[in-house]
Amino acid sequence: MFIGGAVVGAGVVGAAAGALAASGGTPGAQVVRVPGERARFTDKVVLITGATSGIGRAAAFAFAAEGARVGFCGRRVERGRQVEEAIRGAGGEATYFEADVRDPAAVTAFVDGVVERYGKLDVAFNNAGISISAPLHESSVETWDDVQTTNVRGVWLAMQAEIPHLRANGGGVILVTSSANAVGSRPNLGIYNSTKRALVGLVQTAALEYAADNIRVNAICPGATDTEMIRRQAGMMEAPDAAWNAAVGVWARQNVHAFRRLASADEMAQAALSLCADEMSYLTGSAVFVDGGMTAAL
Repeated sequence: MFIGGAVVGAGVVGAAAGALAASGGTPGAQVVRVPGERARFTDKVVLITGATSGIGRAAAFAFAAEGARVGFCGRRVERGRQVEEAIRGAGGEATYFEADVRDPAAVTAFVDGVVERYGKLDVAFNNAGISISAPLHESSVETWDDVQTTNVRGVWLAMQAEIPHLRANGGGVILVTSSANAVGSRPNLGIYNSTKRALVGLVQTAALEYAADNIRVNAICPGATDTEMIRRQAGMMEAPDAAWNAAVGVWARQNVHAFRRLASADEMAQAALSLCADEMSYLTGSAVFVDGGMTAAL
């Protein structure tokens, strides 16, 4: 969930705190698990967009740790290669593909490349996205187009490329990263919110269209998650960790109504794995809120 407004504390004013961080994430923040601790995804091929950082990065590690062969993409080549190397170094299997979800040809090449590399597709986690916090009247057409193209059209393009492979495989799972802002909002988030609400409609329609093909389609709606993206938008990339933690700690105690803290990217990744696991066989067309009780108070 992306939350506009101020982060109170540590001298930070006018910052954006909290996000459904589809992108962004502190390098090295996630724990590399030992493959084999759990094995829900053994022999499965998992595709993830936007996995060079943040929730996507954490999910790549988590799926690989449970036996999946992971094909993932992102725009930052150096980070992508670092993630691939780290997963393989931990005993997992993953391949990085450079791709920008705004580019239709790149999306198709990525999806087809994963299937060519690993032979099939079982799970697609369409996670890539960006955020913006600005008043509507101060936002440019270029900003509108960029956020919409990345967050909504990018998912639609990925689904178009993924569905034929999932059908050929006898079914599978598509999971899309939406946001807790799919039901709530805050000032300055009109463009971002419009994309995250659109994704829920896309998910619901796809769930109805492809149920007969044994394809489950759901959205995960994270709440405030501690990633590089929100730290950057708060203007605190260069701030000491102690200052950042103090600032978001105050904000979370005021805005995350049950747990009163931000989630970690790894917590969101574990939720994504659970939604994609075989035991969730009756779940489709749903938007699942993983937000620490944030929307419970709306």
